[in-house]
Amino acid sequence: MAVLLRRLLPPGRPAAALGRSLGQREADLCTDPGAAVRVRFAPSPTGFLHLGGLRTALYNYIFAKKHGGTFILRLEDTDQTRLVPGAVENIEDMLEWAGIPPDESPRRGGPAGPYLQSQRLALYAQAADALVRTGAAYPCFCSPQRLELLKKEALRSRQTPRYDNRCRNLSQRQVAQKLASGPKPAIRFRLDEEAPVFQDLVYGCSRHEVGSVEGDPVILKSDSFPTYHLACVVDDHHMGVSHVLRGSEWLVSTAKHLLLYRALGWQPPHFAHLPLLVNADGSKLSKRQGDLFLERFAAAGFLPDALLDMVTHCGSGFAENRMGRTLAELIAQFDLSRVTCHSALLDLEKLPEFNRLHLRRLVSSETQRHQLVGKLQALVEEAFGSRLRDGAVLDPAYVERVLLLRQGHICRLQDLVSPTHCYLWTRPAVGRAQLRAISEKVDEIATRVLGLLEGPATSLTQDMLNAELRKLSEGLDGTKHSHVMKLLRVALSGQPQGPPVAEMMVSLGPKEVRERLEKVLCS
Repeated sequence: MAVLLRRLLPPGRPAAALGRSLGQREADLCTDPGAAVRVRFAPSPTGFLHLGGLRTALYNYIFAKKHGGTFILRLEDTDQTRLVPGAVENIEDMLEWAGIPPDESPRRGGPAGPYLQSQRLALYAQAADALVRTGAAYPCFCSPQRLELLKKEALRSRQTPRYDNRCRNLSQRQVAQKLASGPKPAIRFRLDEEAPVFQDLVYGCSRHEVGSVEGDPVILKSDSFPTYHLACVVDDHHMGVSHVLRGSEWLVSTAKHLLLYRALGWQPPHFAHLPLLVNADGSKLSKRQGDLFLERFAAAGFLPDALLDMVTHCGSGFAENRMGRTLAELIAQFDLSRVTCHSALLDLEKLPEFNRLHLRRLVSSETQRHQLVGKLQALVEEAFGSRLRDGAVLDPAYVERVLLLRQGHICRLQDLVSPTHCYLWTRPAVGRAQLRAISEKVDEIATRVLGLLEGPATSLTQDMLNAELRKLSEGLDGTKHSHVMKLLRVALSGQPQGPPVAEMMVSLGPKEVRERLEKVLCS
């Protein structure tokens, strides 16, 4: 068996040194489940972070913060053939952008590192060897070709593919012969014992007889990389994870994991399997759905709090389910016992409304509003550049006034640089003929409005302007108020539709309104 252990260990790592390393880890890190709440988000970097992953991370984060615990990011990069370049960095970047940064991670480090599974191979090799020595696992020498034939035969017979456990009863002599002459084996775990009953914190009493359905699973591949089943058990144990909150697709596999814990002599954590976040049609979210990646939402101007609010609003686990909740409110209201087994339907059409509520909340905060002013200034410069009417439109006071007036009407900052709002930053090209098509009294209307602007600028309010514009319309024989408003809107913005005229005038300010109307009179 010493030969097998040497073949399982990565080159240059002696078994004795590994044992000391493990002992030191356990001395440094208390693994008593009752000592502290430690949870982990353990995605595979086979794609960038999407909404489904964000939701799982969020539930772990708020559970940890609710109980004064630790939120760990561990990246399960053992499937080296499917790794996506940049995914490791993207996952942690997006967690930080979303406002739910890990306490321990590949980037931040921590007492239980390393946090990349590809850097923890010695741990898995030692666990696999321990299982082999006790007879709970065995080397498998079956070739990929043979395993593929088994799978095809099962599918042809309309049966569930399963390993036939051919190598589980090889004698020590046969194993030694194959080790000496054949390729490096995989390690399989014996599913001999009856599956344990366990209490899932969401699904309740659960039991899945995997032994009667599946063959003995591979726990360590011939390339020394573990499968998910061994890696998650070993890592959760050595990282002192107290609660495993993960997707319900892993509920059936938990029986295998509990059998592994038993075989290794370790105390398992508490399990809570979260119902899946699914598309509106009930289909499972996929990393192939590029429009669900968080970086897309960030680039489109959606706020982190809006996404967090949305992915929890469509699910369960909270004392109340209203729109507009902040992360602090989510933490305060979270109750794991309220999480139901029903899948959460994701309705992305509601995201703009969630974002509108959270953007309005930010605008109402003086500190946050000043940050939004800077972001909007950058958007305006990027969108219009040399077309800006003058530098005054980038003045912080002007930009802030626009934000205050438009709050509640826009869903994203980007909306303020859309064609509908371009009049705020550039002057429209409007001819007299265009205005005469609305009303023949162009000169009279423009002159009277200019008269309204003669007073002090501080008196220019929407309520005052609405009242004065109504009086102005009533003083024009044969001209409807709606025509007056349409003419002024076109004169000021070049558009037949848009915000209320009074709001336009307050946004632009008396000086700019005057210049635009005078330009009409001179055309």
